[in-house]
Amino acid sequence: MQTHEIRKRFLDHFVNAGHTEVPSASVILDDPNLLFVNAGMVQFVPFFLGQRTPPYNTATSVQKCIRTPDIDEVGITTRHNTFFQMAGNFSFGDYFKREAIRLAWTLLTNPVSEGGYGFDPEKLWATVYLDDDEAIELWQEIAGLPLDRIQRRGMADNYWSMGIPGPCGPCSEIYYDRGPEYGIEGGPEANEDRYIEIWNLVFMQNERGEGTSKTDFEILGPLPRQNIDTGMGVERIACLLQGVDNVYETDLVRPVIDCVAAVAPRGYGQGSHEDDVRYRVIGDHARTAAIIIGDGVSPGNEGRGYVLRRLLRRIIRSTKLLGVEQPMMGELMAVVRDEMGPSYPELVTDFERISRIAVAEETAFNRTLASGSKLFEDAADKTKTAGKSTLSGSDAFTLHDTYGFPIELTLEMAAEAGLSVDENGFRDLMNEQRQRAKADAAARKHAHADLTAYRELVDAGPTEFTGFDELDSQATILGIFVDGARVPVASAGVDAEIVLDRTPLYAESGGQIADIGSIRGDGTNATSQAKVSDVQKIAKTLFVHKVTVESGEFVEGDQVVASVDRHWRHGATQGHSGTHMVHGALRQVLGPNAVQAGSLNRPGYLRFDFSWQGALSEAQRQEVEDVANKAVEANYPVNTFVTDLDQAKSMGAMALFGENYGDRVRVVDIGGPFSLELCGGTHVAHSSQIGPVTLLGESSVGSGVRRVEAYVGLDAFRYLSKERALMAALSSSLKVPSEEVPGRVATLVERLKVAEKELEQTRLASVKASIATLVANAERIGGTTVVAHRLPDGTGAGDLRSLVGDIRGRLGSDPAVVALIAAGDGSVPFVVSVNQAAQDAGLRANDLVGAIGQAVDGRGGGKPDTAQGSGKNPAGIDAALHALREQIRRA
Repeated sequence: MQTHEIRKRFLDHFVNAGHTEVPSASVILDDPNLLFVNAGMVQFVPFFLGQRTPPYNTATSVQKCIRTPDIDEVGITTRHNTFFQMAGNFSFGDYFKREAIRLAWTLLTNPVSEGGYGFDPEKLWATVYLDDDEAIELWQEIAGLPLDRIQRRGMADNYWSMGIPGPCGPCSEIYYDRGPEYGIEGGPEANEDRYIEIWNLVFMQNERGEGTSKTDFEILGPLPRQNIDTGMGVERIACLLQGVDNVYETDLVRPVIDCVAAVAPRGYGQGSHEDDVRYRVIGDHARTAAIIIGDGVSPGNEGRGYVLRRLLRRIIRSTKLLGVEQPMMGELMAVVRDEMGPSYPELVTDFERISRIAVAEETAFNRTLASGSKLFEDAADKTKTAGKSTLSGSDAFTLHDTYGFPIELTLEMAAEAGLSVDENGFRDLMNEQRQRAKADAAARKHAHADLTAYRELVDAGPTEFTGFDELDSQATILGIFVDGARVPVASAGVDAEIVLDRTPLYAESGGQIADIGSIRGDGTNATSQAKVSDVQKIAKTLFVHKVTVESGEFVEGDQVVASVDRHWRHGATQGHSGTHMVHGALRQVLGPNAVQAGSLNRPGYLRFDFSWQGALSEAQRQEVEDVANKAVEANYPVNTFVTDLDQAKSMGAMALFGENYGDRVRVVDIGGPFSLELCGGTHVAHSSQIGPVTLLGESSVGSGVRRVEAYVGLDAFRYLSKERALMAALSSSLKVPSEEVPGRVATLVERLKVAEKELEQTRLASVKASIATLVANAERIGGTTVVAHRLPDGTGAGDLRSLVGDIRGRLGSDPAVVALIAAGDGSVPFVVSVNQAAQDAGLRANDLVGAIGQAVDGRGGGKPDTAQGSGKNPAGIDAALHALREQIRRA
């Protein structure tokens, strides 16, 4: 049975049982605790906690999930995936244990001809929480499971929570016995490779508090109602129904493996465990990367971007270790598209962007591998020069951590160079890094925000936003909150949150920051006045006004007038419409691949992130600005309308990647084909009202993502006015017309460079002239000739290296040490050189630089004959030279 059929049967089974089918959420959700959605229930958490009333009592979904904590296990075990599909059914206070067990059992064991999966009931086992006698009785009654195929397990295995404060409860897991060829008898307790978990039924009934592990947390009490949260692993079911040994050989993953095997010198399944693991890593990571990129993530150095980069680099590394030298990423993404597209059509419609980002990362990492090879050669030479045969764990870790050089390649290249690697030292450093990362992640985890106080208002329905049509609206106060608690009244001097039934004030979303304005009393409380400093959304529907009550008081139920600051709104509409102008201009200049990756706009200013490889040229920047301003001058009408999501997409409306849209969406049309986007923000009526658009700059914000910033309207004029004043001042100082200023400045800069070079040559000549004096004044420490001297300030590290070699050459063949140091611009460079006779006497340059570095708040390193470093404290130079002499004296 193919995976797409497995998905369909699951959803059909539960829809026929009265469940509402809910589409998969993006793997990126606005949750501070999660980099990625890692369970099917994540999008339903507010319903389980009772913070929001669900629009349905029961639901079913197949959720895209990403889990990367066990990334190093991928390919080694038979069941680890970084991306997997979690099929689930959910009950929000409707049915509980009995119905959950019945629904799961019937789908698993019903014949294929009746819509089931046709599993042999005799091969199914169940586990339950230690004291859950009710579940044991239900398994016996409904499924006819004998007691010897039901096992009790502890909290670590059969009590579920998200790992943070939130919903939790005992669970019952279903296992399939794959047979004696996969391990010993004895059920899941004995062997989880033979007895593979396929379904987890969570009886979600409690709320947990803080804790330090899966078993160490406090149960705060029962949830408002008993719920069901189940998860069936689609990939594991596919593995069993397709008769393959592991999840990597199912119909959606094996084609990726076969794609690589077709060009690799060593195939899959030919007896090499190491090679098979590499193939599985490629198969797993390729589709995970495609899904993540498809939901709007680009490779980067932190957060989600770092996870994506690591996955892509593991793919590239694995293909290299399989002996594949040609680029593979484009082909791999195409295979993922073809196999996963029927379930996730966005992989097809957005394939060009997905492939381009993945290929660009492959190209960049191949350059990293090239530079890493040179760094490895340096480390290997240093190891051999020191008479050692083992590359240090520190060197291997530096190559891996700083330069992204994989340890597997380090091991392979070390063997080719006749060296081994201190793997234990490397692993220790890696473990230290992981512990730091885990501690950092734990420190950032928080419980889900308690929105219970707002639940009644959320359930009452969304706030009516009137700001598209008016700037002043009569409204009724539905609720007042102070420090998260609902209160009946807010008096003068109090900072509060006020919820109205309708409001013209825009709540922050879609890159547009919130309006500011006021709420004033109406009628009997006309003297009451509150300043609105921010507006935020709760549950994406309820507008919460953050206010400071300036006079009078506000009481729940009062009639009020909410007003937008008109000057603020005018600037805000300019900024948001200007963002659309810049987006349209970028696509016209760069092409359709320049798609939005994020934005921020406020009155007079906009920031726009877009997918693109490489910096824009000055000519491209000027063209983007010119195209945007021509669109402003064209005075395009700005039209908005609401339509179905599919209809909007068919019209070519642009959507923000990673954003979840409802069935009905608002479309903003500026100039017809010039700009057509899904947008809920406020806009000008005609493009000319935006005013001039002035680009401030363009920069990188991550791999494959660029950022432009711009002023619009009066802010753009003021910026240009300052630039004009600056140009006038330069023109006056240089006594040339403004159009000649760039040329004159370039001439002056060139003259300055020549003068500085001449000055440097004069200074260096003076220093070299003193070499004879330094050699003549060399001191004897024990049996070693020592030149330890501070050179004139400004002498660079390169000059120091040249000078120490010259001086050392003049000191003859007796033991000699030369140490030079200088105070530079914010740094203190130093170099130490030791001749062969001094090395034979036990002196090492790379040891001596340590004494100098400590005294000047710096550090250094190098080889036994020459080493260098840099410090930050010039006041310690005399102490550094004294420390050097003392270390030589003790040698």
